[in-house]
Amino acid sequence: MTTPPSGPNTAPPPGCPAHRPPGAPAAGLPRLYGPAFAADPEATYAGLRAQGPASWVELAPGVPAIVVTDYGAALEVLRSSRFSKDARRWTALNQGLIPMDNQVVPMMGFRPSLLFADGDRHLRLRRTVDDALARVDSYRVRAFVQRSATALIGEFGPAGSADLVSQYAERLPALVFTQLFGCDDALAGRMSRACARMIDAEPATAQQGSEDLARCLGELVAAKRRSPGADVTSWLLHHPLKLSDEEMIHQLVVLIGAGTVPQSAWISSSIMLLLTDDRFAGDLSGGSLTVSDALNEVLWEQSPMANFCFHYATNEYDLRDDSGAGLLIPPGVPVLISHAAANTQQPRDGGGDRRSANHAHLAFGAGPHVCPAQGVSEIITDVAIETLLDVLPDVALAVPASELTWRPGPFHRSLSALPVTFPALSASGSTPVHTPAPSDTTSGGQPWNHQTSPSSTPRDATSTARRPASAPRGRRRGWSFPVGWSRGR
Repeated sequence: MTTPPSGPNTAPPPGCPAHRPPGAPAAGLPRLYGPAFAADPEATYAGLRAQGPASWVELAPGVPAIVVTDYGAALEVLRSSRFSKDARRWTALNQGLIPMDNQVVPMMGFRPSLLFADGDRHLRLRRTVDDALARVDSYRVRAFVQRSATALIGEFGPAGSADLVSQYAERLPALVFTQLFGCDDALAGRMSRACARMIDAEPATAQQGSEDLARCLGELVAAKRRSPGADVTSWLLHHPLKLSDEEMIHQLVVLIGAGTVPQSAWISSSIMLLLTDDRFAGDLSGGSLTVSDALNEVLWEQSPMANFCFHYATNEYDLRDDSGAGLLIPPGVPVLISHAAANTQQPRDGGGDRRSANHAHLAFGAGPHVCPAQGVSEIITDVAIETLLDVLPDVALAVPASELTWRPGPFHRSLSALPVTFPALSASGSTPVHTPAPSDTTSGGQPWNHQTSPSSTPRDATSTARRPASAPRGRRRGWSFPVGWSRGR
């Protein structure tokens, strides 16, 4: 076995990690956390790929795991029935070798949701989510995003400057999901604040946010049982497969968790790319790359969910790549997929630097646990960026790109902040963030209608976002939005 390269983020292990008992001390293993990793994760990934398709790493102090960095091997694990998603198989956690208050346990520990289910149970839970999301009208989603995005811009627009992470990208997805869930204004505000706390770097604050969110969702489920509406919560509650209240809460936790933090990272990283790469802001007649190209490039190069999709081998599994290199994976050890490393391993199309027509990245996973909300996620990101650039066409970075930093941690690739400046807007254009959701004239008010086919709901809409009257009306930069980006590619 090849010894990992030395450097600021790695150290030679004291022995072959493949023979370290599950849960044994992880001293000397390459780290998928800390400032050095956050600053240059690709250096760590390159060292890991040199060892083979999978390697032992440390996710947090004292938490060993195996990470898969090879694209083909990642697909093998994601699709194989010889791997389980049930986190109750995590031997080190079961034996008390990893404390329950460890910072990675909230993301990795078992919950009774589709994310940790296998076989028939997963199929049952997945079907409820798929059926509910199939009823979501993309016209409504676009309206939710446009209204919320315009309101957020109205809050910081008069200042002429903003942090587009904390003031925009982090807040917008939560606002949209609370509307999709059918929350009233008061509950939507509480849920948005809880989501913001969940992604705080301070563990106690993050834990408090998680507890607040669970309480909010419990109240939401109780309210929708009493008075169902045309929303995702009601559709899940009244699905023929009949979820329990506990299952309901954990299904909603998965949806809002997967739809907020990675979504925020995708939005902010895409804006950063648009503002720092001249390929995306040239004259439209000059053949500049489109905004949709930027969104897709981020999924390849800066995968928002950098390392996740935990699996557990049901028995010893010999994972090998095309060269024959491999690692014997023992049962009971978390095996995570490095979406980021697998994506950047893939050769670029035609040897060039464009992947605009290639959507084979692993940013949304693969296999039976592929992200069920990919279509909704694409609409949110597309409209969020389109609205921002339409209202603030002359937005620019407030600091050199080299000064931007990334949040430390193994799971997400997310900017710490994205400071920008722009011509200030008039305060008269501001609108409140929480406004009543538009009525649903497509799916009707019934929580479940067996005569309504999910596919009958219109899935496409052309953006109607416009600059408010208070916005500057100078020459617009050459942002290119091709028709059809968020139309079920």
